[in-house]
Amino acid sequence: MNSPTIRAATIDDLPSIRRLFDDSVYEGQTRINDTGADIENFEEAYLSDRESSRFWVATSNEDVIGMIGVQETTDGVVEVRRLRVDESHRRQGVGTALMEQAIGFCHDHGCVKTVLDVRVERGPAIELFKKFGFFHSRTRETEGHKLMEFYVDLYNEPTA
Repeated sequence: MNSPTIRAATIDDLPSIRRLFDDSVYEGQTRINDTGADIENFEEAYLSDRESSRFWVATSNEDVIGMIGVQETTDGVVEVRRLRVDESHRRQGVGTALMEQAIGFCHDHGCVKTVLDVRVERGPAIELFKKFGFFHSRTRETEGHKLMEFYVDLYNEPTA
């Protein structure tokens, strides 16, 4: 596979975004209580004028094969959300390219902290997050599933 193209998502991508989200529900990768409200309100959640919330898709031959979003949760803190890669394109660098886009955006927009959560069964995703410097902060159980929470501080240390 050629390197994926990462670009800002548009409203026209919503059917593909919904497909990737629905596939993750079917595969059991999404929490039971995850309603997908951000996907249902996609324009407001990611395409509005909010400076620190964005969404990207990875494409190959014009087909959407992956996605990732960041949403501001509090001032200077964003959550990485909806990292998904189509099953037939996993383990080919698509997730890495999406994470690079999201983390680069967070750095460029002065975010001081980035958080995310993932189910413990998602070993490859956990390894990817660690590769990007995320630290495991806690594991909690919700609806019979263990959920790991990660964070990375993005602020620069003052120089002497």
